[in-house]
Amino acid sequence: MTSLRIDKWLWAARFYKTRSLASDEIGKNRVQVNGQDAKPSKEVKPGDTVCLRQGAVERTVVVQGLSGVRGPAPVAQLLYTETPESIAARQKAAEQHRLAREPALSIEQGRPTKRDRRQIEKTWDNRWSAGID
Repeated sequence: MTSLRIDKWLWAARFYKTRSLASDEIGKNRVQVNGQDAKPSKEVKPGDTVCLRQGAVERTVVVQGLSGVRGPAPVAQLLYTETPESIAARQKAAEQHRLAREPALSIEQGRPTKRDRRQIEKTWDNRWSAGID
């Protein structure tokens, strides 16, 4: 086997769970082969560079082998090597994600309870606007 469709290779290398998901991502221009946008029928061969985006993470891999079947993960990892720049960028993104504060955690209080709402309305009874008189 000298070449293989990119959607089948991405599926066999376990970047996507199904071939249809791989085809969808390729159709959304999230996969490039040798710097050019790919179509699902694009043929890849060993030595090609594939750039793909999985969520917020962008990965750049070099095709090392071809397989038409989806095997176990250790075998699938032999089909490619990730570039050092891609590994560093992925680790940096993971570190930023780990250190970033979850936006939902910044909310100290949720919706006011009925008691809170009555308390708020009580303070607004003698005012007709939000401005200070």
